[in-house]
Amino acid sequence: MASSSSSSSSSITIITTFLFLLLHTTAKKTYIIRVNHSDKPESFLTHHDWYTSQLNSESSLLYTYTTSFHGFSAYLDSTEADSLLSSSNSILDIFEDPLYTLHTTRTPEFLGLNSEFGVHDLGSSSNGVIIGVLDTGVWPESRSFDDTDMPEIPSKWKGECESGSDFDSKLCNKKLIGARSFSKGFQMASGGGFSSKRESVSPRDVDGHGTHTSTTAAGSAVRNASFLGYAAGTARGMATRARVATYKVCWSTGCFGSDILAAMDRAILDGVDVLSLSLGGGSAPYYRDTIAIGAFSAMERGVFVSCSAGNSGPTRASVANVAPWVMTVGAGTLDRDFPAFANLGNGKRLTGVSLYSGVGMGTKPLELVYNKGNSSSSNLCLPGSLDSSIVRGKIVVCDRGVNARVEKGAVVRDAGGLGMIMANTAASGEELVADSHLLPAIAVGKKTGDLLREYVKSDSNPTALLVFKGTVLDVKPSPVVAAFSSRGPNTVTPEILKPDVIGPGVNILAGWSDAIGPTGLDKDSRRTQFNIMSGTSMSCPHISGLAGLLKAAHPEWSPSAIKSALMTTAYVLDNTNAPLHDAADNSLSNPYAHGSGHVDPQKALSPGLVYDISTEEYIRFLCSLDYTVDHIVAIVKRPSVNCSKKFSDPGQLNYPSFSVLFGGKRVVRYTREVTNVGAASSVYKVTVNGAPSVGISVKPSKLSFKSVGEKKRYTVTFVSKKGVSMTNKAEFGSITWSNPQHEVRSPVAFSWNRF
Repeated sequence: MASSSSSSSSSITIITTFLFLLLHTTAKKTYIIRVNHSDKPESFLTHHDWYTSQLNSESSLLYTYTTSFHGFSAYLDSTEADSLLSSSNSILDIFEDPLYTLHTTRTPEFLGLNSEFGVHDLGSSSNGVIIGVLDTGVWPESRSFDDTDMPEIPSKWKGECESGSDFDSKLCNKKLIGARSFSKGFQMASGGGFSSKRESVSPRDVDGHGTHTSTTAAGSAVRNASFLGYAAGTARGMATRARVATYKVCWSTGCFGSDILAAMDRAILDGVDVLSLSLGGGSAPYYRDTIAIGAFSAMERGVFVSCSAGNSGPTRASVANVAPWVMTVGAGTLDRDFPAFANLGNGKRLTGVSLYSGVGMGTKPLELVYNKGNSSSSNLCLPGSLDSSIVRGKIVVCDRGVNARVEKGAVVRDAGGLGMIMANTAASGEELVADSHLLPAIAVGKKTGDLLREYVKSDSNPTALLVFKGTVLDVKPSPVVAAFSSRGPNTVTPEILKPDVIGPGVNILAGWSDAIGPTGLDKDSRRTQFNIMSGTSMSCPHISGLAGLLKAAHPEWSPSAIKSALMTTAYVLDNTNAPLHDAADNSLSNPYAHGSGHVDPQKALSPGLVYDISTEEYIRFLCSLDYTVDHIVAIVKRPSVNCSKKFSDPGQLNYPSFSVLFGGKRVVRYTREVTNVGAASSVYKVTVNGAPSVGISVKPSKLSFKSVGEKKRYTVTFVSKKGVSMTNKAEFGSITWSNPQHEVRSPVAFSWNRF
């Protein structure tokens, strides 16, 4: 009997081991394969043919990349991937497909854009600008894509409008000139199909995010727009006369690098002038960052690339998309708010925000409950955490965090609650983001939330009445840096200050998809043409649209010049003339949060001086990093690179801002070059705003330009004062070149140790 048991046990062990090995050797994944582009044998007509020949099955090949990247992506198991890498010297690198996530009508007036800059007639010239948006697709029926009075599509446009089961190519017009979808990476990761019934191989936006971002960048003006009565007025994008091309790369489980690379490859060849990506992932070396790799090719071909900084603030060193050839955009508030109040039974009135648009609560206060019941997560209002016998007919206090804000309201409603007050914790501080909840609900900051929680715990009969006050304009102070906006320092290259700027990213009204309710919840049956959203996803397309306007005004400017103009003219004082504040704790903000400041498009149109950067200078920058030549080749897509003229320090790049890392040294010296794009015979004098622990000197202190386009250099010496402890602290200052017409300001961040 014992022998039989032993034999049975051995058989089970062998079978289990076999199944384990089978699963782990045959499980397939999408890999991105980098190839020496110039090695293609003459016997192959195309690179696609050559790549296919190296695979066991033609169906394994997903995409062939020619512009944004040199190589292809394929669906392989680990054995096939290892074999491919060792089979040919032309195969330079293989890595798994990275996953990125989305960084989810008063804005033009707030930015001073009454009619496309007003002071400068860009109507006809911006017709020729094409803004490409990589996102969740597009809802082409949106009124924001009205093409009335738009001229014919620019002849440079080589793209197309793809059709799908739910998308007719005829839906594109002279405004929405292109719509494509890229799903092979997503489908492979999802087992070869779509996980949502709403999704299909189509440019159709069933999420809403892509329609919101594309109409923010370049939506046509739509009168009498609002979100369920909130933010009523004219909704319009930043560049109302520019063309829009959408590239659907984000699906129900995220945005895959293989699809993003394919879309960037196509967009560059299609002829876009601007690429807008409101998505990102964690920090990675540039040679492993598919967005950075694709963006380098775009920049080299004159395409401006704008990316969201991420929504991981206020955590330090959380900023994403930090390549210096990319515009990294953080988020700030508008001077518009949606106030709501909770009148407590003790006579106190708590102030919050809300976009609730349904039937009000009447005039009778209701009982308040907080963190009651057997569930340890009832304070967060997670699904299944509320006891309906406790919350039915009451207002529930929910702590912000862990699950989506709108989901908390749905959880309360499903448990029988009649209202919700969502209270911030330390993680979100005093930042208020309005949401279109499914039941009467308001959001309050941490300090107010603490008062509320204490009231509920200490009062024998706590009650509240929720009151909604609609839309309020001219809010002061504004802008304020959003608490969620990701922060520096830049962990990939600390010598490059990121984010670059902030733009409007809180409670932004823009177009929406008719396939989904405004909360994005399946149980939300409401449909609306516009929605109000928050995130660096919203601030990014503002800057993309503004870059399009600058491209129209100055077609000769490089992407680096456009970026410089937006950075050096950004402002750091709010509408009360006080320094910008941080919504996380209402403290003063700093360049790790707001970069160069909040964009000012009127001034960016005429910046006076710009810091231009050539492709060769970016290569010298890459050579100064601890990268192999092969790593650099992966980014720049050249057969070889010469690093003999590399910078001794990455901070020597001609960047419009400074990030000084002393790292044990007491003296750091950088030389910058500025180009005169203002009037001839211009003279600029320097003003230095120093930091307590650092001495700053600039030579020369005056720059005189005889002609437009003339270049001048200056050198800055930063000296860390004696006795400064080498800690993780940071200090900040600025260097400004000015004359009566212009102020060209560069923020400076100082750190003594690498993060």
